[in-house]
Amino acid sequence: MITRLIRPQIAAVCLVLAAATTTHAQEASEIDAPFAFGGPPAPAAPAVITRDDQGHATVRATRLTTPLRVDGRLDEAVYNALPPIGDFIQQDPIEGIPATEKTEVWLLYDDRALYVTFRVWESRPEALVANEMRRDSNNIFQNDHVAFLIDPFYDRRNGIEFAINALGGRWDGQVSNERNASADWNPIWDVKVGRFEGGWTVETAVPFKSLRYRPGRAQIWGFNVRRLNKAKNETSYLTAIPRAMGMQGLFRASLAATMVGLEAPQGSRNIEVKPYAVSSLETDMTAAPSVRNDPSGDLGLDVRYGLTQSLSADLTYNTDFAQVEADEQQVNLTRFSLFFPEKREFFLENQGLFGFGGAGTNAAGDTPVLFYSRRIGFDQGQDVPIELGGRLTGRAGRVSMGILNITANDDRTGGVGRTNFSVARLRRDILRRSSVGVIATNRSQLAVGAGNNQAFGVDGTFAFFNNLTFNTYWARTQTPGVSKDTASYRAQLDYAGDRYGVEVEQLAIGDNFMPEIGFLRRDNIRKSHGLFRFSPRPAGRRRVRRYNWTTTGNYIENNAGRVDTRSFSSNLTLEFQNSDQVYGGLVSTYEFLPQPLHIVGLVVPSGGYDYATGTVGVNFGRQRKISGNVWVEAGTFYDGNRATLGISQGRFSPTPQLALEPTYQGNWLDLAVGSSTTHLVGTRATFTVKPTMFTSALVQYNTGARSVSANVRFRWEYRPGSELFVVYNEQRDTGAVQFPELMARALIVKVNRLVRF
Repeated sequence: MITRLIRPQIAAVCLVLAAATTTHAQEASEIDAPFAFGGPPAPAAPAVITRDDQGHATVRATRLTTPLRVDGRLDEAVYNALPPIGDFIQQDPIEGIPATEKTEVWLLYDDRALYVTFRVWESRPEALVANEMRRDSNNIFQNDHVAFLIDPFYDRRNGIEFAINALGGRWDGQVSNERNASADWNPIWDVKVGRFEGGWTVETAVPFKSLRYRPGRAQIWGFNVRRLNKAKNETSYLTAIPRAMGMQGLFRASLAATMVGLEAPQGSRNIEVKPYAVSSLETDMTAAPSVRNDPSGDLGLDVRYGLTQSLSADLTYNTDFAQVEADEQQVNLTRFSLFFPEKREFFLENQGLFGFGGAGTNAAGDTPVLFYSRRIGFDQGQDVPIELGGRLTGRAGRVSMGILNITANDDRTGGVGRTNFSVARLRRDILRRSSVGVIATNRSQLAVGAGNNQAFGVDGTFAFFNNLTFNTYWARTQTPGVSKDTASYRAQLDYAGDRYGVEVEQLAIGDNFMPEIGFLRRDNIRKSHGLFRFSPRPAGRRRVRRYNWTTTGNYIENNAGRVDTRSFSSNLTLEFQNSDQVYGGLVSTYEFLPQPLHIVGLVVPSGGYDYATGTVGVNFGRQRKISGNVWVEAGTFYDGNRATLGISQGRFSPTPQLALEPTYQGNWLDLAVGSSTTHLVGTRATFTVKPTMFTSALVQYNTGARSVSANVRFRWEYRPGSELFVVYNEQRDTGAVQFPELMARALIVKVNRLVRF
């Protein structure tokens, strides 16, 4: 079926990949394992690791005979009696040589949890970079840290990542298909850190109840570890990871070590119940009639049931997302829709499973996203209550599955009433690192006479060697009264080597391709895309670690053959040894506007326009007290000129607990129809009392939208999995006569409690 739907050349590629794929296995009978596995033979006690000359490894987990206190001190007898796992292999800056700093790892377990502990040696403790304590902050990856990946199904494609810095700041997330990582999976686990004269220590405990794995007591899992020494800007791994993969090398479960010797509990069919209560006091001057200091309260419930050790069902009733952080505002100078990321926990868990066609679940240029969860529970910037929802996710053998069904009720005046959203996703692993899958979505308005919309498609991701990937899909939508130009397809080849990179893509989207539960940046296009990258590394220990020169070309025409967009860009980046970057580039663009374009108070007439822009910028590394990306952009723009000054990813950390993250974008337009200036200023301030308790405030001022807004959040995980939130939101109109006039304000208190059976 797949071969008939995708192009014949894709089927040919599949045959080539199948012929090129090789596996090596150790017979199960030789190692007393539940099934055959790849890599070196299992280490015989007391050894805990075996390696081969290709950088592969097999590690042994050891059962504890006495309980382990998770306190970060590493003072139990087991650490003296059991040799550590070590001899990390440097990935960057010099691939394949031993790491310059020693890292020791112990893999332990009992009937309750898996324990992964570290002794991290540091020859220059005073140079340790540690300035982030907030959970799931990406800034943890800009600190000195250790991170480990476990692949409980040993499918060599998916995994769970845990990262810890020297302050105890933690990050946890799911890795899907070796490419996409989501930090919004928040399992229950424990971590403590400590210091010793020669470095720092970590003890973690991951309960088996927080994981899904194969049936049976004897287990074989995938396992890998990454360490970043920020002062040296050095990355090392337990196994050999190609330099081209960078920090995402940990995602590559196919290159991870094999963990043997683990005996996990058979596991009951876990039940988790998480009720919540919320109370709010709201003012909305934009409503009709307006609302002032209106009190309200509500109750809701989330339930999870483990159908098997590898398949779970989730149910949500009267879902509430009051604790979610506000979106960061954007200035739109194009004729296309802006993409805002999903931040609601219910939709983020297992999000990677629903990725389709190589685009994941985030907008990747012009590639459509067939399931964009923000279509559920939002309409024109307003919340729509979710009454009831269910989800089934997990694995059955080599098949990953995700099924979701949600009913939302838009009961506002003029609203569409109840709407049902359904998504079904199946993905089967084939060959060594490839997969094929199908997806189907349905949006049904339940009111009599209302219309429905469906989308369905097939996709494939074919990966071979370590850095060559082929992505493809074919999809179609069904909308009442529409029968022509409803299909879309994509074929993309991506080679991502360390020294060279090549990307070639062909994308087509019909004029009536309308996935109403998806995100579509533009339709009615046939796009040809090409990219070439050259990234030489100077010999020796020079100040510049790597040069990146990238040139990109795009040619987009509509289905009638008219050129809509034609662009060519060339960019050069200098990456220094200390992780600072300097970059610059030129882009030349032709854009056809089929209708007048309204941007920041100006109207650009329809027609074709040629313009060119140059950019220069500096990205200061996160090891600095003050860091961020500063750039300037200037050139022609449609029938006039544009200048832009921007600051992004800014960060100032006067203490490890306090961080200020400013952003700014100023745009100066001078077009034939007039001039316009816009400023978007924002600052996020975060004070972290401890990794499970923080307060953050996001303040934004947008002259284009004539608004100033504040989102202040307090989060306290008062016990594992149970949280208290206090949220304050306010928005004011800066263009009102009585500036700043209040538009909306809300104070929200929410508490939930996790109960596990």
